[in-house]
Amino acid sequence: MAWTSARGRRHHRHMTLTPAEADKILADNFAPWVLDLGLTVVETGELHAVLRLPWTERLAREGGALSGQALMAAADTATVIAVSSARGGFVPMTTVQQSTTFQRAVTGADVLVDARISKLGRRMAFADITMTAHGSEEPAARASTVYALLG
Repeated sequence: MAWTSARGRRHHRHMTLTPAEADKILADNFAPWVLDLGLTVVETGELHAVLRLPWTERLAREGGALSGQALMAAADTATVIAVSSARGGFVPMTTVQQSTTFQRAVTGADVLVDARISKLGRRMAFADITMTAHGSEEPAARASTVYALLG
């Protein structure tokens, strides 16, 4: 659905996805190893998505903390769901850049992965992701991503 602003610019009204629709995007479009992370969609909105990465010993590294690779994959996946929610459905896209900062270890807790779209264009999307252990106030990690939208 589109509308035109006073300056003649064409804008699109966002048709957000439900969490169930977003879970289906996960199931239908991601590699089996990403699905093995057990991510579920908790919330979707006009410019965001929140996913839950469940704690499992299988994702822990030596010392018992959740591996950074699992957090990075979760952030990358959450961006796809946030962009899909903002666009009202899945379109082919690919990661152009991702930068992740790890701030504290996660042990024995699920992680909420909150992806917020900061800019959504026709061909590019930019997002900021905050990853917080369930029950904690302080983020465990933060990421920023840039995506090329292919469809």
